[in-house]
Amino acid sequence: MSVLGVETSEGITTLTMNRADAMNALNEELSYALREALEAAASDSSVRVVVLTGSGRAFSAGADLAEAQRRIEQGGNLAPSEILRKRYNPIVKTIVEMEKPVIAAVNGVAAGAGASLAFACDVRVASDKARFMQAFVKIGLVPDAGATYFLPRLIGYARALEMAITGDLIDATKALEIGLVNAVVEHDQLLDTVRKEWAEPFASGPTRAYGLSKRAMRYGATNALENVLEFEPDLQDQAALTHDAGEGITAFLEKRPPNYRGR
Repeated sequence: MSVLGVETSEGITTLTMNRADAMNALNEELSYALREALEAAASDSSVRVVVLTGSGRAFSAGADLAEAQRRIEQGGNLAPSEILRKRYNPIVKTIVEMEKPVIAAVNGVAAGAGASLAFACDVRVASDKARFMQAFVKIGLVPDAGATYFLPRLIGYARALEMAITGDLIDATKALEIGLVNAVVEHDQLLDTVRKEWAEPFASGPTRAYGLSKRAMRYGATNALENVLEFEPDLQDQAALTHDAGEGITAFLEKRPPNYRGR
């Protein structure tokens, strides 16, 4: 069985991390499979939204510590910087830079770098059994895979630092309360809800506008107002030239639903 399930239908690609026996820990095989699948989805114009989820009782437990231990026993070094730069960081960058929506359907525990993957996604919908944990401090390490970038922006500095230095579990209810997730749904309804209420609307929406909005928000998060006010008009010009912008305006004036093509 493949470590990563890939299913595409009606413009929606669903990626399912499939190492349930290891709580979908990110070993080398899964990391590279996930990177490859995300890059393929990003470059495929027929894919208009991506859903990332896990099998079994976890979204992802993060780094595969058993794999790390085997490396040490075989005389190698732990070398977390190499793993981050070659495996995790490219995944995070692909999610963020992909100019189409990426949804994390968090079905269970999301810990360490596994939680970081969820934080990097554009929308997080959690099962009522989901749990989030910045587990790094429990083994004497520090948050990585983009967690120190995303968490303060999602929930504020104080709560982000609290998660980092306590390593406490955050349940789904608390995650919704503090803004870590967009919605919480019953566990058995998670994937159906994500597909019907989030993925399908995105898949039939103006894909280029979504992508340009992601680019604008990313720029706005780290730049001064004057720069943002110069950047937005350029993106608006790009959006205005798309088929979907013309269709959206025409549909509005004709008082009918738009027929977006994602271009």
